[in-house]
Amino acid sequence: MADIKCKLLVVGAGPGGYVCAIRAAGLGVDTVIIEDQAPGGTCLNVGCIPSKALIHAADEFHRLSLANTGNSFGITTAQPTLDFTQTIRWKDGIVDKLNNGVTGLLRKSGAKLINGRAEFIDGKTVRVHGSDSTTSTVACENVVIATGSKAVELPTVPFGGAVISSSGALSLSDVPESLAVVGGGYIGLELGTAFAKLGTRVMVIEAAASVLPQYDTDLTKPVVKRLAELGIEVLTGTRVTSVNGNALELQRADGESQSFTAGKILVTVGRVPELQRCAVDELKLTMDGAYIAIDSRCQTSMRGVFAIGDVTGEPMLAHRAMAQGQLVAEVVAGQNRTWDKQCIPSVCFTDPEIVTVGLSTAQALQADYEVTVGMFPLQANGRAMTMECDTGFVRVVAEKNSGVLLGVQAVGQHVSELSAAFALAIEMGACAEDIAATVHAHPTIGESFAEACMQVTGTALHI
Repeated sequence: MADIKCKLLVVGAGPGGYVCAIRAAGLGVDTVIIEDQAPGGTCLNVGCIPSKALIHAADEFHRLSLANTGNSFGITTAQPTLDFTQTIRWKDGIVDKLNNGVTGLLRKSGAKLINGRAEFIDGKTVRVHGSDSTTSTVACENVVIATGSKAVELPTVPFGGAVISSSGALSLSDVPESLAVVGGGYIGLELGTAFAKLGTRVMVIEAAASVLPQYDTDLTKPVVKRLAELGIEVLTGTRVTSVNGNALELQRADGESQSFTAGKILVTVGRVPELQRCAVDELKLTMDGAYIAIDSRCQTSMRGVFAIGDVTGEPMLAHRAMAQGQLVAEVVAGQNRTWDKQCIPSVCFTDPEIVTVGLSTAQALQADYEVTVGMFPLQANGRAMTMECDTGFVRVVAEKNSGVLLGVQAVGQHVSELSAAFALAIEMGACAEDIAATVHAHPTIGESFAEACMQVTGTALHI
């Protein structure tokens, strides 16, 4: 006999899991959620939130450091100092506050939170290894697998000692004198840039021909330029062949070998689904490569078993998991819901930031669209100039005949805050004319979106 019975069991209290539990309980579904860590998952505890806190602190310290030598608008400060212990304390305080917030929301919704590690017995039963060393069993009508992902470990660069994951980088007690970042994707560049601004000597090692290989060159060019300005050495077409303590042996594309010694070695070469700790393999679900295969309702090959978030594949983004969690909760509550999202915004919090929503020009052409492209440089945006962040642009991709927006891309400081407007436009099927005709507040960086659309409609004003 099960110790606990419920209609919906959610395994994992990350962004997707806790949103699913809160929404389901709010709809009157008897809901239990199991998590062996603090609520919020990787994103809240050792990912999105703490990394953005560190990035902000690094930006502020770097800005003050530059002001020490004077700047174009006449402000000079004394040499700033960094109390990294206080920085980490502040970052952890934000995480704790949000942890408590998630716990409170679950409690308020009526969802039952169990602290422990789940282990699947079958598609209707889970054994829970409690944090208090007790064992219990939960039986359910429906179950949601929301166990997230973990960092990929390279055979040639195993974690341990000087070799750390992104989670380890966010838990350092001191700013390292030097840092080797293995992997030039968004996680590596975000953290590498932050530590460079805090005074660390940083080298980025990327096996591909360029960093941020998922983005086109126009978007990455300002980021690469900024990396050089910060003194970050970037080695592309380079692999790590071995690590001995703090020393890395590298092999370049031309066959030449190189050595590099670093205080810490940060490996950020990707993430893989976390399926083993909960014995998800026992369910024998249909897989899509390394990921759990799902349909338009996030239903797996086993009736009553749903999967959301990173375990279901790319894009591995918290906001995708949240949207999937809400969908599943409504499905279990008896509502007629299917996944019909037109786009999922992606943001790279580098310096400058990169945003992509919908289709790029190349993707639109590959999908046989006849397209027209409009682009507006931030150099022509008054607000960007007043904040000294006029590097970058906003670019729109539209269907040529109808003007319907197919995609939006942007690079520049603060452009992450425009991602919702970009996604809203595509989700609602807006045309370039709709955006161009919408009155945008002046002076704001958001005006660049309208100006890019004016390029498409032939009504450009400020370029």
